Amino acid sequence: MNQTGQPKQLYLLFFAEMWERFSFYGMRALLLAYMVTQLHYDDPKAYAILGSYAALVYTMPMFGGFMADRFIGYQRAVIFGGILMTIGHSVLALPNSWSFFYGMAFIICGNGFFKPNISSLVGTLYIENDPRRDSGFSVFYMGINIGAALGGFLCAYVGTEINWHYGFGLAGIFMALGLVVFLLGKKTLGNGGLPPNLAALQKPVFAFIKPEHLIYGGTLLVVPLVVTLFHQYQVMDYIMFGLGLIALVYVLATGFKMEREFKLKLFAALVMIIFSIVFWAVYEQSEGSMNLLAERNSKMELFGIHLPELSVNNFLPPGWVIILTFIAAPLWPWLNKKGKEPSTPLKFALSFIFLGVGFLVFYLGCLSNESTGIIPLWPFVWGYCFIIMGELCISPIGLSMVTKLAPAKMVALMMGIWFFATATGEFLAGKIGSMMSIPENILKKNDPALSLPYYADIIVKIGFASVAIGLALIFTVPFLKKWMGSVK
Repeated sequence: MNQTGQPKQLYLLFFAEMWERFSFYGMRALLLAYMVTQLHYDDPKAYAILGSYAALVYTMPMFGGFMADRFIGYQRAVIFGGILMTIGHSVLALPNSWSFFYGMAFIICGNGFFKPNISSLVGTLYIENDPRRDSGFSVFYMGINIGAALGGFLCAYVGTEINWHYGFGLAGIFMALGLVVFLLGKKTLGNGGLPPNLAALQKPVFAFIKPEHLIYGGTLLVVPLVVTLFHQYQVMDYIMFGLGLIALVYVLATGFKMEREFKLKLFAALVMIIFSIVFWAVYEQSEGSMNLLAERNSKMELFGIHLPELSVNNFLPPGWVIILTFIAAPLWPWLNKKGKEPSTPLKFALSFIFLGVGFLVFYLGCLSNESTGIIPLWPFVWGYCFIIMGELCISPIGLSMVTKLAPAKMVALMMGIWFFATATGEFLAGKIGSMMSIPENILKKNDPALSLPYYADIIVKIGFASVAIGLALIFTVPFLKKWMGSVK
């Protein structure tokens, strides 16, 4: 690998992840609107199920990351996860009453193996303190968002304008494409991400049954359990709290056994992971409450041409990521050469400030259109611009941070915990979104001017709270930098 360009294997992982994210975000763009308009769930129930789905889909990476670290390796985990997700999207495309929850359950289990381990594979491409690492993760993150932008727009359009199940089916086609891309190119990864002990993995434990079979079979048994949780979504409060406590105790207990240098690095990562929970709780309103805001209280036109609101709302966030990544990816190495690159903790603080400004832009859009209750395109465009500036300061940087600060034998597990923090944020996002639930008597009147204040009241509180958290985080930067030692 040369020291100026990126490893060629990065682009294999870029395209595999791009098509997988097309399917994931394409399907997700439809979920809330499908539950409200087709399954006729009220707002609080739909938000609760969406929050449970989002929480579970980001909790499973802890399990998938652990299994990859200890047993099957990153490559096999990505392939198994891709197969499960392809099955899940295909099941969602079936117009049957049982298919909705079973399809989501397969996607949840598959994502648990695919998501943390393809990100961990990116980390294997770089040596310690390689200055290309953050930039490489930013490039990888752009692949995620190209897929998310295309999937969010096309699947939402097909689902809402043609047939809901066709939209789900389109997501399945591109999931299969992502899996094929990885299978065709995985030989270029060499020994990166292979099982840590192949002989033990393939040694039969009973008759012809091997540990690898037990992992795959056990995961399939989780599918009906997940379906049950969807029907009993109230218990998710206890599950998320319990899993969070277990993860926290495990990391702390493991860290205290380490030498001081490694312990402090691990704890620095843990602090930033905990703060990321709040970021995602706010950020993920774009997939929930902002989708309903776009459907109910917006009219998006560009040069007199009407645009489909749900498609546009799901296209703008990843669309801005693509545009802004062209600035962010070369910006960090350029600042690094000048000795002026912000530290990882400072980037986290800036992410909250940008996030808050974005929501305040949305609030100005609400305020200036309170008489009609209809928000035009432009507050969505510029609100998401600031929000994505925040995302680029935390999401790809967080992925890179985990691979830099976690001990070598805990990288995939800590990557899973990073995604569990996202899961917790996603779960809390459903609760924040439910605060914007519109009462049934208001919805029946079908008057946007009456429903808009319910959104505006929470949006302005989100905006100011996010800015305040970012300013408070700036004061923690010196302490976290000291813990990180030589890691930037």
